[in-house]
Amino acid sequence: MTSTSIRSLMPQIIDLLKDAGKLLLDFYHPNQTLDIKQKSNDTPVTNADLTLSDFLTASLKNLTPDIPVFSEEGADIPLVERQNWQRYWLIDPLDGTQQFIKRTGKFAILIALMERTNGEFRPILGTIHLPLEQMTFYASKDNGAFKQTPAGVERLRPRPILDPIRIVVGNSTASRLKPYLNPALNYQITVVGSSGVKSALVADNIADCYVRLGDTGEWDTAAAEIILQEIGGTVLDFSQGFQPNKPLTYNARESLINPNFIMLGNQDIDFWQKVFVC
Repeated sequence: MTSTSIRSLMPQIIDLLKDAGKLLLDFYHPNQTLDIKQKSNDTPVTNADLTLSDFLTASLKNLTPDIPVFSEEGADIPLVERQNWQRYWLIDPLDGTQQFIKRTGKFAILIALMERTNGEFRPILGTIHLPLEQMTFYASKDNGAFKQTPAGVERLRPRPILDPIRIVVGNSTASRLKPYLNPALNYQITVVGSSGVKSALVADNIADCYVRLGDTGEWDTAAAEIILQEIGGTVLDFSQGFQPNKPLTYNARESLINPNFIMLGNQDIDFWQKVFVC
């Protein structure tokens, strides 16, 4: 797909996200009772997740009938089928299900369009929608990255890293992060739920970096990756410490679980090599 054809999809995707956000907020209403179950990996799934997954899957199939849709809530398609795709939609209909259940407000809807390039799948379009804030972050390859709010649209641009270095993490990472960091530098560590929300904080220059030590799915990172790339950032495999030339992989294994990773709002590799010492 050309950059022009990708860009032409974006207004329809943003409208779809707004409709999905309204639907999701119906489930978030205080008088609404959620049907909560446990998946085989001991993470929760609700009727909100499943309803949003069905809505987004049907809507994307209607928009692009020739492109398969791969949702977290339908992630049982075997690799032997997936590896033959040229493009596919990768979606997380409710990123931050635990936060949604706890009503912390920290949840998002994630959509990415993946394309095979030189034998590897990479995101070429990505969106992060925060329904409560009515805020959407979006980007497509070679077309820049943007933030849309009720006040209008703002282009996202590279910005310098601040002192202290602002790092956003989840609860499970916060207690394990210290050994990875250079003790000679200053840090501001913020704990936030939802990978999508943390990714948005990096894209919006509220955080310089997002570190994840623990399991996530490929649908948690794909949209953020293209958004950050379009503003000069990156997402890197962090399973063996800082590896500047090792991006995450997509649709390459039967498992869809990501390794540990870091999201950087500024791809100043020399600087980050001084930050991450383990």
